[in-house]
Amino acid sequence: MNNGRYNINVNEVASKRNWLRTHFPLGKDSFGAIQDKLRQRPRNVMKPSFPRSEVRRMDKAPLKEVPERIIDKERGITYIRGKFLGKGGFARCYELTNAATNELFAGKIVSKTLLVKPYQREKMTQEVQIHRNLSHPHVVQLYNFFEDSDNVYITLELCARRSLMELHKRRRSVTEPEARYFVHQVCLAVDYLHDKKVIHRDLKLGNLFLNGDLQVKIGDFGLATTVDMEGERKKTLCGTPNYIAPEVLDKKGHSFEVDIWAIGCILYTLLFGRPPFETKSLKETYSRIKMNQYRVPSNAGQVVSHLIQNLLAADPAKRPTVKQIVSELIPTFK
Repeated sequence: MNNGRYNINVNEVASKRNWLRTHFPLGKDSFGAIQDKLRQRPRNVMKPSFPRSEVRRMDKAPLKEVPERIIDKERGITYIRGKFLGKGGFARCYELTNAATNELFAGKIVSKTLLVKPYQREKMTQEVQIHRNLSHPHVVQLYNFFEDSDNVYITLELCARRSLMELHKRRRSVTEPEARYFVHQVCLAVDYLHDKKVIHRDLKLGNLFLNGDLQVKIGDFGLATTVDMEGERKKTLCGTPNYIAPEVLDKKGHSFEVDIWAIGCILYTLLFGRPPFETKSLKETYSRIKMNQYRVPSNAGQVVSHLIQNLLAADPAKRPTVKQIVSELIPTFK
């Protein structure tokens, strides 16, 4: 600690388990106990976002079973299908093992019977095109993309500790040092994405995966888009209700600032156990978002309150850039 500020090199975290145990005690459970419990749960579940009508179709329509041996003919690689990890939207996810090297991957598998409409194929193609060009320590790595007569396959980095959503469900809230640790890594990844002109547009706890060393990895680029021209504003209504920015709801155009808003929602949820605008109805949640109606608990520190207010500024132009968050705001958040 330097003048009351923590200086964390996230790339050294994996080799500093004792430091983590000291600075990030996980409530009643030890650091090791949390790892053991998370290890017992299904691993990295990549959940692409599709319209609800299509999700219902997947639940009702019988799909052909995924083969036990999956062959990437172009690269001459055979994968052995392992445990089922989960499903979301069109995709079923399995643990895959490279038969030659025994390397483990997360396999995102989509039946071609669910990709019959042009917009469905275009959506998946865009997701792969964006994700395959990304390489960062805090972004889930996409390795390969191939197909056979029945399915489309995407092989991804396997994140053994699932996501921050699982940690949130167990703990409800985390300490300020823990929140700073996680949010700092999210910001590093988002800074990289924005430099690459990519807006994620669906940042939330469920899309923040954790590897074996509890390092954050941003995944699921199903709603991601690229900014091709300076000042370009997107007008697609998309995102997850509790994390969606007001300018998206207003349909006046949005850009990189929606990711900053989502980081604010993530920070708030980690610290206080629930999203800032959450209500029992979607209509009321959207109303509160548009009115910027939320409350920071009275037990929150002044620095935390100030940071959240900056991230959740109603006017996107008044939100800090992710570079400002990393260089100016995060260092003051102890």
